Amino acid sequence: MFTGIVQGTAEVVEIEEREAFRSHVVRLPAGLLEGLRPGASVAHNGCCLTVTGIDGDRVRFDLMRETLRVTNLGDLRPGDRVNVERAARFGDEIGGHQMSGHILSTAEVTEVIDSPNNRRLWFQLPAELARYLFPKGYIGVDGISLTIGEVRGSRFDVNLIPETLARTNLGGRVPGDRVNIEIDPQTQAIVDTVERVLAARTA
Repeated sequence: MFTGIVQGTAEVVEIEEREAFRSHVVRLPAGLLEGLRPGASVAHNGCCLTVTGIDGDRVRFDLMRETLRVTNLGDLRPGDRVNVERAARFGDEIGGHQMSGHILSTAEVTEVIDSPNNRRLWFQLPAELARYLFPKGYIGVDGISLTIGEVRGSRFDVNLIPETLARTNLGGRVPGDRVNIEIDPQTQAIVDTVERVLAARTA
């Protein structure tokens, strides 16, 4: 489980490509290395990955075919930075909202609006996911727990404070970029349940 409170960014320093498979190595900040062991879970842009090797501050992760298909991690190149969060531990403060690290889709950045001490980003989701968008609802964007602002069909926006821009990679996002999306699990469960009940009543 993750909280959506990104703990920093990590630079991708090595990529190994194989058929329908990829391994990448990131240089983790010192504060995130304490107690880290192979088999531990670390979210990259919100996607839960398993540590497969540790060499100092260089940590290796494997990415399977489905991960490469559904997320933006297959777009990464050496020098890129990813948002990282260690798995939550019992007793940790949940400052964002509960997240599984399972990415449902990507969304395209369509517009970036800057104003003093604020940045507003608009995203385009696949149309079939629009039913999960609600103003003031939770959503995970590249692993960051955010509150949805406006919703226009399958488009939505978020407002970012300076702390979020400084701590994460969203400050560098531009139109055309793809971000990983995790729909709030509670929202998804409620919407899916209501749809099933209504469909059963009209059958």
